[in-house]
Amino acid sequence: MLKLNRIKLSTLQIIALGFIIIILVGAGLLSLPFASVDGGVSFIDALFTATSATCVTGLVVMDTATEWTLFGQIVILVMIQIGGLGFMTFAILFLRMFRKKFGLKNKEVMVESINTSNLDRIVSITNKMLIGTLVFELGGALLLSIRFVPQFGWGQGLWYGLFHSVSAFCNAGFDLMGVQTPFISLVNYADDVLVNVVIMLLITIGGIGFLVWDDITKFGLKLKRYSLTSKIVLAFSAILIFGGALLMYLSEYAGKESDLTFGQQLLRALFASVTARTAGFNTIDLSQMSEGGRLVSMVLMFIGGSPGSTAGGIKTTTFAVIFIYTFAGVSHKQSADVFGRRIPEGAFKRAVYVFFTNILLVVTGTFIISCLNPDIRFSSVLFECFSAIGTVGLTVGITTQLDLVSRIVLILLMYLGRVGSISFATVLFEKRARPAVVNPKERITIG
Repeated sequence: MLKLNRIKLSTLQIIALGFIIIILVGAGLLSLPFASVDGGVSFIDALFTATSATCVTGLVVMDTATEWTLFGQIVILVMIQIGGLGFMTFAILFLRMFRKKFGLKNKEVMVESINTSNLDRIVSITNKMLIGTLVFELGGALLLSIRFVPQFGWGQGLWYGLFHSVSAFCNAGFDLMGVQTPFISLVNYADDVLVNVVIMLLITIGGIGFLVWDDITKFGLKLKRYSLTSKIVLAFSAILIFGGALLMYLSEYAGKESDLTFGQQLLRALFASVTARTAGFNTIDLSQMSEGGRLVSMVLMFIGGSPGSTAGGIKTTTFAVIFIYTFAGVSHKQSADVFGRRIPEGAFKRAVYVFFTNILLVVTGTFIISCLNPDIRFSSVLFECFSAIGTVGLTVGITTQLDLVSRIVLILLMYLGRVGSISFATVLFEKRARPAVVNPKERITIG
């Protein structure tokens, strides 16, 4: 039984500490001799894998299919599921299974965990999360099994279908295709429409957020009745997915000689755009991607998915608020309006905090890793850090080459990217008293 009301911790501290506990327990389990094929891995490799799984990132230093046993793979999948939905979701599920009281403190932690302000409906939203997750993941597993069972047999094919469905829905990016070629992800399925469409749908559904699910189940196609958050999420998600696909096509295929058909090029470009929104699968060799394609991927990875979802990144709403306020300022509007509503200044301030805190973390991580690994291309290191802070998992192939300190840097970036850099900062400083006296204002020149 959770007795959170007896623990002198804030809701944010409980969430931050909860993820640390899950990561450490997972690392301990992965360190067991029967978790890996070789009979034991270093704790840092187990910790890296556990962090990547719990923070639904997908960066790996060991191929998931060939270097982890079935037990190790199950541990990884459980951490992906817990990390994707949030550990409080499962804690509350167990409370309800054993008919324990769903107290106010539990509700407060759950509200913070999925970024909603609706305390009264948190039980209903949690139910929809669990039921929806079960339906989409099992549905995805069955559809993927249509392809995997004929290739790998019933047992392995069904397991692969389930593993990749959960990994895609939780935007984790872990795969078991290393049995074909280590670290290959879904490259062998680049032209497989079934696998591509199912994976993209799972990524998108998991990444739009549970709060959007709530509006869809309540109002159906009556978009005018959706909350402003849901409207922004759906609009900007569509812009980023299709806009990203267009830019990917222009950077990788337009005007270049290729043996691929136009349809194959579009499918690859669309998948690259969707998966960069924190999912981590890839159907093209990222080490061969153009500099323009890397830039597009890094922007999409940084923005990520939506609040209250399985995805990471600064979130679509953060990007949208900054974009809308910037456009309003440039066009000399009195307020930042969208969908007939005015965005409060407080939302803009928080969006700016999130944006620049994450940029600072990426710059710091890139600087440290670049100094420690001067032989690795700078854009590759930058790509890796954007992937880690966005909990994406895409890599240009340098993860396994990094030294111990660099791996620790990526572990910290993945953790902060999942918990939220601003939330973690709040954990550290929230109990500090505000000064009774504030300094006087003075205008400064900007621009």
